[in-house]
Amino acid sequence: MLILTRKAGEQIRIGDDITIQVLDLGKGGVKLGIRAPKNIAIHREEVFERVRQCNLAAMEDVRIRPMDAALRLWKERMKKAENNHLESGGSDAD
Repeated sequence: MLILTRKAGEQIRIGDDITIQVLDLGKGGVKLGIRAPKNIAIHREEVFERVRQCNLAAMEDVRIRPMDAALRLWKERMKKAENNHLESGGSDAD
């Protein structure tokens, strides 16, 4: 970990595209301004962690229930096919 000391108004550069500027120093914290390309996601740690946890939970849900989703889709398609068949004048005996 690189540790730097900066005063209000001073900046830190990361590569060619990212600039971090100390905007204000207060009692409770430091106000930072970050200039970066739009394709770089910038989040506070607690927000990043919450998003990461939600993504992990969603991935786990997908891994656990693929057969449930496939079965539900199959049932929906079968019901739709049956309804189309009956609407076109077919009968259950066909």
